[in-house]
Amino acid sequence: MRRKDKRALILIIISIVLFIAAAASRPYAVRLLGGALPPVFIEIALFLVPYLCVGFPVLRRALLGIIHGQIFDENFLMTIATIGAFATGEYPEAVFVMLFYSVGELFQSIAVGKSRRSIKALTSIREDVANLKVGDDVTTVGCEVVKAGQTIIVRTGERVPLDGVLLSAGATLNTAALTGESLPRECVTGDEIPSGCINEGGLIELEVKSEYNETTVARILKMVEDSAERKSKSEEFITKFAKYYTPSVVIFALLLAILPPMITGISDSGVWREWVYRALTFLVISCPCALVISVPLAYFGGIGGASRCGVLVKGASFLDELAKCDTVVFDKTGTLTKGNFSVREVIPHNCDEHTLIKLACAAEQFSTHPIAKSLVLYANGIGADYKSIEIISTEDIAGHGVVADTSRGRITVGNERLMDKFSIEYTAAELHGSVIFVALDGNFIGQISISDTLKDGTADTLLSLKRLGIGKTVMLTGDNKAEAEYISDGLAIDEIHANLMPWDKVEIVESIKKKGLGNVAFVGDGINDAPVLMAADIGISMGGIGSDAAIEASDVVLMYDKLSSLCDAVRLSKKTRRIVIQNIIFALGVKAIVLLLGALGILGLNAAVFADVGVAVIAILNSMRCLGSRHS
Repeated sequence: MRRKDKRALILIIISIVLFIAAAASRPYAVRLLGGALPPVFIEIALFLVPYLCVGFPVLRRALLGIIHGQIFDENFLMTIATIGAFATGEYPEAVFVMLFYSVGELFQSIAVGKSRRSIKALTSIREDVANLKVGDDVTTVGCEVVKAGQTIIVRTGERVPLDGVLLSAGATLNTAALTGESLPRECVTGDEIPSGCINEGGLIELEVKSEYNETTVARILKMVEDSAERKSKSEEFITKFAKYYTPSVVIFALLLAILPPMITGISDSGVWREWVYRALTFLVISCPCALVISVPLAYFGGIGGASRCGVLVKGASFLDELAKCDTVVFDKTGTLTKGNFSVREVIPHNCDEHTLIKLACAAEQFSTHPIAKSLVLYANGIGADYKSIEIISTEDIAGHGVVADTSRGRITVGNERLMDKFSIEYTAAELHGSVIFVALDGNFIGQISISDTLKDGTADTLLSLKRLGIGKTVMLTGDNKAEAEYISDGLAIDEIHANLMPWDKVEIVESIKKKGLGNVAFVGDGINDAPVLMAADIGISMGGIGSDAAIEASDVVLMYDKLSSLCDAVRLSKKTRRIVIQNIIFALGVKAIVLLLGALGILGLNAAVFADVGVAVIAILNSMRCLGSRHS
């Protein structure tokens, strides 16, 4: 709990204690001090202390609002209603109303207090220094001093600090921070290399293309900042309601105090006092306690119910935005898929599958490349004894593959460029994912495709979202179009966009938002998703495997990485919104009747207060239904 909320809670508790003490000591204080002071002064003094204790922040905001010309808000309504209660002698009611309002305000503050907008984790993909090469000398300098056209080197394991063009023969780059794809990108001389990638091969040289403030990483960071500014905060319901409700109530109360005596032409001071009393009573009754408490409490209950389903919602407004969601946009890797690559298809040529895997794995077994790891895992699974093959020497050819001299001959494992490099004739079958070709002593013996796989329950989740009223689903990925189409085959995906960089994802989400079909939610997990998570109406991240940047930038976190939790979140948000609407209609309906009867003098203040509190209790009980949510 934030310091501000702790302070508010302490004041509420102190005020409750003082209120109980004032109510209990009221008759004794009047009897004891009645001779020295009028009883009304004693009672006002007793209840003014707890009233000011809890109500001072509200009174202060109301005064500041008047000074700045923003008069008719909920603070002003609470102020005049409670002052009216004091004026009519209903001192306990004044304190009670202010306590009710402060408790509701605290609930709302707690509900939105975990809101985020911290983007510090994004700085992990930005390098501050670069290895500048001038002639044969290499010097470590600040990135901001490196100019376009100069040459930098990037060692194994280092992050590329500036956008550039590859001068080396080849490179293997981990682009996960930018594209979300965990399968390394193989590059050759002349390829453009974005900053933020990690060099997973040997030392490479780059000709700098963009200066520090124009790099890929700088653009990502700027997009996050711009998205945060564009994404306006949801206006609080009570504030919106008070804009119209408060001036209407105040004007009507004023007319109620003045018009009836003027119309009847009665100048008797007792008649004027009667109508002024009714007007003040009207103001007391008009205090929207049921709404002030039940609306934020419903959202607070919804947030609590969501947490039971493994969903962290960072604020009441985000729960409301999710309920109005019409389009859900998904990142592919790590969100719809597992993000772990595995062997998908094995097509041997002039040999059997077991032999093909055994030879390929023998050459790749000492590599840390994800493809090599998936091959070893697959070989272990089928019992291919690749360790029985003696390795004489191996050569890693960056951007191409591996060549290994073994007791079985020379094994060549890599992409099409590697086959062409050694003039090996091969047949390329239509396979999806990352395809590797295998040759033994210059003879092609088969190919293997390796790719990501769908998370369990992905198809069911997408169908459930459709049943919950989500009109459109979209998949965005940095992967190639063929792989994206293969992954989405059989899924309830309406649109696919592939070969994307972070800014492309932001543009697509922005274009969907402009169509105005409803709120747009984006579900992602990587650092590269932070800008689009913030650009969407509602950002949703995967809590377990998601990067810190994605979790911080999101509005909703699926804590257990279960995509099915998204259905729970949507279902609960809609339920919470229904309960809020029920409370609003019920509270305003009863309020209208009570106000009318109070204005006509038919209903006394005590009865009106009882009815008002009764409505608040019923609305609160209805709101608590949100807490009963469980997994679907």
